[in-house]
Amino acid sequence: MQNPFKALGDLNQLRTQAKKMQEDLAAETIRIEEGDIVVEITGDQKIKQFSVQGITSQPAVDVLNKAIKKSQELAAKKLQEMTGGLGGMLGGAH
Repeated sequence: MQNPFKALGDLNQLRTQAKKMQEDLAAETIRIEEGDIVVEITGDQKIKQFSVQGITSQPAVDVLNKAIKKSQELAAKKLQEMTGGLGGMLGGAH
């Protein structure tokens, strides 16, 4: 029989690694300039700057970030459905 407490320890280690990776990604910035369009986005997919012909719109940046967040939530939900969630990781133990 699998020890569910060992699985919790493994899960905690994975969570710690994921959090560290998120922090590392948030510290990175990617800047793309094509023609008169500039986009700066962090490695954790948050838009810092978006401008067209030198004009920046904070409401546009906010909407783009909201759309990215929704797509991330959808991807996380689909991944959770595929993996069976936490119960699957613990061998069905709750």
